[in-house]
Amino acid sequence: MKRKQLAALLIGLCVTVGFCRAAEPKNDRQVWAEMCYKIARPVLENMSKGELQKNMQLEYSPTWDGRDKRVAYLETFGRLMAGITPWLALPEDNTEEGKMRKQLHEWALLSYKNAVDPESPDYLLWKNCPSQTLVDAAYLAESFLRAPEATWQKLDKVTQQRYIECFKGLRVLRPAYNNWLLFRTMVEAFLLSVGEEADAFVLSVGPNKINEWYLSDGFYSDGPEFAFDYYNSFVMHPMYVEVLETLEANKFWSNVSSKLAVKRMQRFNTILERLISPEGTFPPVGRSITYRMGVFQTMALAAWKYGMPENISNGQVRAALTKVMQNMFAVEGNFNEKGFLALGFAGHQPDLANYYTNNGSLYMTSLVYLPLGLPADHPFWTDPAEPWTSQKAWTGKDFPIDGHVSLKK
Repeated sequence: MKRKQLAALLIGLCVTVGFCRAAEPKNDRQVWAEMCYKIARPVLENMSKGELQKNMQLEYSPTWDGRDKRVAYLETFGRLMAGITPWLALPEDNTEEGKMRKQLHEWALLSYKNAVDPESPDYLLWKNCPSQTLVDAAYLAESFLRAPEATWQKLDKVTQQRYIECFKGLRVLRPAYNNWLLFRTMVEAFLLSVGEEADAFVLSVGPNKINEWYLSDGFYSDGPEFAFDYYNSFVMHPMYVEVLETLEANKFWSNVSSKLAVKRMQRFNTILERLISPEGTFPPVGRSITYRMGVFQTMALAAWKYGMPENISNGQVRAALTKVMQNMFAVEGNFNEKGFLALGFAGHQPDLANYYTNNGSLYMTSLVYLPLGLPADHPFWTDPAEPWTSQKAWTGKDFPIDGHVSLKK
C-alpha cells in the first residue's frame, strides 16, 4: 500500500512540476542558429569592447611558417562576418533567435568600427601588413556586399572612409597566382560598388583568368594546376559569382556572365551533395580541412540566394547539412576553454593544421550559415526533411542519374 501511495505521489509530482515532460526536440533552424551564435559570440562580444586581441585564446599550426601572428585577428573577424551578415540583416523580432541575432548585430557594428580605428586595441593589421591581410580583407568586403543595408550603410562616414583607405592600401600587395586573384578582385569590386575609383585592370584580368582556369563539371583549377580539395567552395565559386554580379550591377563589362558562373556553381553543388555519406560525413581530402563546415559554402550560398540545383530539394540539403553539423560539433574539443574554435576537423586535432593555419582561420566554418539569412518561414526551413542522395542510393531507393556537364560556355 505504501509503495502505491509513494508511486502516486511521485507521478503527481512529475505532472505538477513538469519533470516528466520530455523536452521538445529542436528544429533544424534552432540547431543552426544556436551553433552560429556559439561560434560568433566570443569573437563579437570581445571585439565590440576592443578586447578581442586581449582575450582571444590563440592557437597556431605546429608547422607555422613564421608570418606575423597578428593576422589571426583579421582572419577571425573577416571570415566570421562573411558567413553571418545575411542572418544579421533579417528584421528584428522577439523570438529567442531574434534576440541572439539582435545582440550579434549590435556587437558586429561596434566590431566593424574597432577594426579600422587606430585608437582601438582591436585595430587590425592594416599597416606594414603581410600578404595574408589581402585574403581576409576580401572576406570583410564580401560581408559588406552580402548585406550592405545591415553592415556598410550602418557605419558612420569616418569608419566607412577608413575601410576605403585600408582597402586601397592593399594595392601594394601582390596576390599569389591562384585563388588569391579573387581576393584582390573582390576588394576592388567592393570599392566599385560604393562609388570609389576601382582598379579596372584588376577587375578585367582577375575574372578572365579565373574563367581560363575553369575545367569542366563545375570545377575550377586553383591556378595552373588542379588540386583536389575544397577551394572551389571556400573561394572560387562564391567569390567569382559575387564579383561578376557586382561588376554587372555597376555596368563594368566582363566576358563571363554571372549567370554562367552560377550554373557552374550549381553543377559543383550537385557533386558536393553526393559526397555527403548516408551517415552525414564527408571526405576529409585536400588542404585546409580544418575549415570544417566551410566546405559547404557553395551549397549554403545557393540555398540563400539562388535555390538548389535541379533534382535536389530544400529538405534533403537542409537535412544533410544539419546531420553533418551535428556529427562534427558533437565531438569534444572543437572549442577551447574560452569558447573560441580550436585547431582540428572534428574535435581538437592540431596536427591537421597547415603551415598557414591558426584558429582564426577556422572561422571559415561560419560560411555554412548563409541560409540563416532566409526567413524562418522560407521553404528551405519549412519543407519536410528528405533523404539526401547517398541515403537514397544505399537504401535501394531511386535517385537521379548523374553525368558529365561541361559548362565551358
